[in-house]
Amino acid sequence: MPRLLRILAWRLLQAVPIIVGIAVFNFLLLHLAPGDAADVLAGEAGGATPEYIAELRARFGLDQPLPVQLGRYLANVATLDLGWSFRHQKSVTELIATRLPATLLLMLAAVATAFTLGVVAGVTAARFLRRWPDSLISVLALLAYATPIFWVGLMLILLFSVQLGWLPSGGIETVGADLAGLDRIVDIARHMVLPTLTLALFFLALYARLMRASMLEVYGQDFVTTARAKGLTERRVAYRHVLRNALLPMVTMLGLQIGSLLGGSVLVETVFGWPGLGRLAFEAVFQRDHNLLLGILLLSSLLVVIANVVVDLVYARLDPRIEVA
Repeated sequence: MPRLLRILAWRLLQAVPIIVGIAVFNFLLLHLAPGDAADVLAGEAGGATPEYIAELRARFGLDQPLPVQLGRYLANVATLDLGWSFRHQKSVTELIATRLPATLLLMLAAVATAFTLGVVAGVTAARFLRRWPDSLISVLALLAYATPIFWVGLMLILLFSVQLGWLPSGGIETVGADLAGLDRIVDIARHMVLPTLTLALFFLALYARLMRASMLEVYGQDFVTTARAKGLTERRVAYRHVLRNALLPMVTMLGLQIGSLLGGSVLVETVFGWPGLGRLAFEAVFQRDHNLLLGILLLSSLLVVIANVVVDLVYARLDPRIEVA
């Protein structure tokens, strides 16, 4: 079996108990919180008799012992049944399938922007060490890292939407425009600019600092000295020899940051009214819609596991010394 296929098979095998453990942990954690669907519905009705609350709990299966509820939940997950959302009166799978494309679109755009600009900024800072480009990039990265995501989003809306009127302030596309084809793609792209920049800015700062440090570390290794002794130009040394080895920590960080991207998307989607999973999870928390929240958490965990498997494969491709333990 080829080396990359061996690594893929081993990582997928390791992922199974991890996903099961995450599902159990999420279920128990949510049930430690006070309140459930029956309490929410009773409160919205302005009060309810104990008999009505008991009937609601029986309808949603909340009257069963916790181990029974957990066993039933795991059995349903094994058959890809994530349950029913009492708030939206739809299956959780259908709700997630509706919102997932918007979140993936925003995440992929933010990751591509942060990673690409972070690499460029880090390489530039390392090549101009202790000169004005290095100082400027370091200061800007520190400011971006220290600035709260929601504040950045609000300031971008104030500047580019309210003051200048260049970009829309929220949503994924213009409501009621009924655009199609290229016009719709352009409209969605315009709506993506501000939330993508907001979500990418924090991670761009991390990648820029990490790439700079990684480049400087590789510059000090013996094979770089050998390359210079052969008469190679500094540009060729940087991009041909140093960059590939310096990318390894960046790829590792990229896999670890997927979970943080999902967490940040909750704030960004709420600020910009982006119809994705982050905003849906935010609403599910306040509505005590446990089935919906469990489904979103499970999917988020799956995305993180898949991202780390992909990172392992890319890492093995970049460094042939990587093998399955």
